[in-house]
Amino acid sequence: MRAIVCHELTGPAALRLKQVDNPRPGAGQVLIRVHTCGVNFADSLITRGQYQMQPQLPFSPGFEVAGEILELGAGVATLAIGDRVIAMTTHGGYAEQVIADVRRCVPMPAAMSWEHAAAFPVVFGTSHIALWHRARLRSGETLVVHGASGGVGLTAVAIGKQLGATVIATANGREKLAVAQAHGADHLLDASHEDLRERIKEVTDGRGANVIYDPVGGDTFASSLRSIAFEGRILIIGFAGGVVPQIPANHLLVKNVDVIGVNWPAYAQLNPKVMTESFQTLIQWYLASAIKPHVSAIYPLEQAVDALNQVLTRKSTGKVVIKMD
Repeated sequence: MRAIVCHELTGPAALRLKQVDNPRPGAGQVLIRVHTCGVNFADSLITRGQYQMQPQLPFSPGFEVAGEILELGAGVATLAIGDRVIAMTTHGGYAEQVIADVRRCVPMPAAMSWEHAAAFPVVFGTSHIALWHRARLRSGETLVVHGASGGVGLTAVAIGKQLGATVIATANGREKLAVAQAHGADHLLDASHEDLRERIKEVTDGRGANVIYDPVGGDTFASSLRSIAFEGRILIIGFAGGVVPQIPANHLLVKNVDVIGVNWPAYAQLNPKVMTESFQTLIQWYLASAIKPHVSAIYPLEQAVDALNQVLTRKSTGKVVIKMD
């Protein structure tokens, strides 16, 4: 089979398309014929040895796939050969076949396209657990979403609206803000030239935001800390800006602020009940047309590096997907 293989931890430029042996599932695993694979910022981290769960070389990146079950490992009784599934993998999605733990597989609705399925789990799963479970966002509260046109940001806008919040979207430039607006954002702030702290205070009549969703970090986090409301919650999703902020604890004390980390993959192992409940809700919303993945580009496997670079250079909105056939 064909796969995009990482042989050295020097970043996406070192990835190569190779012919490799077909994998075989072990106990509690399934072999999936991959139709589509979602592309994520974390795919670049794993190629640099900077991801929290680092596989041994050589390996293929790719954390989320949609495909059909080809083979069942010992003890698997909840799925059958031929079933269509969405799977969260530890790595390996940039390939024509991949092994997945059966506990990380979700039946794929018949009404869902391959492209939507691969664009669904990481971004919607992250945003839903962050807002519903971690921040406990309530109807009527004000939510700020930074990087609102990106993969996770756009889903946070849509989920925030589903949960009844007033959503303030920040992004760089009118074109990206227009995408956030199309997904339900109530207020649009251009991070490329507006003072986010002052504008968030202005939009909220000086109160500040109840919840701030931050996948960017750096200076953006500093703006968040200065524009959060009393008893507000700041969600740490990631550091796409490249700088991990250092948090002055006295600022948290003055406003009784919660800073909440969100490591979505950890729920598959440490609290699968929450992940299962979250997926059930998200699938129901999708089937009711309340949420919809925004896929801005689709690449063949041969151009997987170009697909990843489009995400890294922030030229994409929503999700980028690799399609095998």
